[in-house]
Amino acid sequence: MAFRVLIVDDSSVMRAFIRRIIVLSGMEGAEFLEASDGREALNLLHNQWVDVVLTDINMPSMDGEQLVRCLAADDMLQSVPVVIVSTDAGAKSHDPPGRRPRASSIRPKACRSSSVETSPPPPEGNAGGFAHWPAGGS
Repeated sequence: MAFRVLIVDDSSVMRAFIRRIIVLSGMEGAEFLEASDGREALNLLHNQWVDVVLTDINMPSMDGEQLVRCLAADDMLQSVPVVIVSTDAGAKSHDPPGRRPRASSIRPKACRSSSVETSPPPPEGNAGGFAHWPAGGS
């Protein structure tokens, strides 16, 4: 069974870029689904299961933060892992000015669970991280 990845971004160029990075990371056989905003992603997720959601923050209709909150509030979807991928370094960050935003600055308000994981970017040259994700979720 293929590892299913939902990429949520209002930019089709960015969705293609994220897909390409994942494929180049060695994750062969992945199945990609795409949505252009949070509302479209929720509609898709109510009809299809995915193993992970990669979402932007700034999007029309429903942004990434609203999407994460909706996922956390939905008993069927709250276990789906979410990775925030954004080119906007200051996107809705609650961090002090000059400090790099972290997923934890958004997720604690969005999740019921206290098990929020944050991690630094992988070292340069370590592009194989996606290839080691377990199939079927976390």
